[in-house]
Amino acid sequence: MASTVSDVIAALDAAYPRELAESWDAVGLVCGDPGEPVERVLVCVDPVTATVEEAVEWGAQLIVAHHPLLLRGVHGVGTDTAKGRLVHRMVRSHVALFCAHTNADSAVPGVSDALAERLGLRVTRPLAPHGDGSGPTGIGRIGELPEAMPFAEFVRRAGEALPATRPGVLGAGDPDRLVRTVAVSGGAGDSYLAAAAEAGVDVYVTADLRHHPAGEHLEQGGPALVGLTHWASEWPWCEQAAEVIRRVRGVEVRVSTLCTDPWTLRAGN
Repeated sequence: MASTVSDVIAALDAAYPRELAESWDAVGLVCGDPGEPVERVLVCVDPVTATVEEAVEWGAQLIVAHHPLLLRGVHGVGTDTAKGRLVHRMVRSHVALFCAHTNADSAVPGVSDALAERLGLRVTRPLAPHGDGSGPTGIGRIGELPEAMPFAEFVRRAGEALPATRPGVLGAGDPDRLVRTVAVSGGAGDSYLAAAAEAGVDVYVTADLRHHPAGEHLEQGGPALVGLTHWASEWPWCEQAAEVIRRVRGVEVRVSTLCTDPWTLRAGN
């Protein structure tokens, strides 16, 4: 008997419990029939035109994405909107969409564990613990490098460990400073700058760092910063999620390598 959309969902819910999602989040099945059979699943960060077309062309029956397609309330999905067109494309092509967002961020292992592993860190605890803080779940991770290294070398390590993007990897701090303890948070993480400073780490790695919060953080003596693009910081999770799905009988899984960062050009490149 063929596995179904609901079988894949059950595996993902066990790995990334929905109760870990933030109250404002929208996770779970966006469109599709839970009872439909599944033979192929595409895993990606963003459910956008490029990844939906990749799924359709490959013959996938399910897309598992990190980012929600419909995060805010909507009153219609007409094809006169970009997201409405995507919903119609998936429904007409019999492709379901499932999203695991902040529940995948907080779960163990989760998004930031995948990022930490890429950077060669031994994770010790969450950066912002979930709930009462007594367990291992939560947003971000704190870890250690096997040995201290100059900050400039660590920035190069990050650039080599993560998929290439047009903006690349940026570092803010003394290039010669020895660093060993590292906080990471996949996705937009400047709301956790204070948590990284309070943790006393040497470096904080995250995405979408804004000018003023980053500058003020450094002026106040906070840890050095490594700035990534949003997609690059969360893409390592895709393989982690793919491994979860591969436990479902008879399902073939593909991790999309399409870079869905919006930035496609850089002056001088």
